[in-house]
Amino acid sequence: METNRQKKIGGVIQKDLVDILQGEVRKNGITNLIISVSKVAVTSDLSVATVHLSIFPQEKAQETLVAIKTNTTLIKHDLSQRVRLQLRKVPNLVFFIDDSLDYIEKIDKALANRDNPIENRDLLEKRRQS
Repeated sequence: METNRQKKIGGVIQKDLVDILQGEVRKNGITNLIISVSKVAVTSDLSVATVHLSIFPQEKAQETLVAIKTNTTLIKHDLSQRVRLQLRKVPNLVFFIDDSLDYIEKIDKALANRDNPIENRDLLEKRRQS
């Protein structure tokens, strides 16, 4: 369970990372790319921050994640300049793709399909037997 301090630090990091990442996208003239920081979880010793990113379009997600991981030290430096009055030490950043939206999309597609277990109760019986 996260403490209030971990939540506050996560919120500060999340807000500033959004500004940094979206600013870099705009500054480099990249179009049709949206990077969103969906969650930041900080460890109890405040040494590591796990950053979950949502990247749209999904086709560019992997290559964008590789570029972000390559530039982690520069991103951490920019972050440290922004939060220097709030944090003594900036945690190490670990980036991941947030796949929760993909999961929701798969559920929506399943419900829209003819194999919808809510509308067709026979499918539930087939799944229990297998």
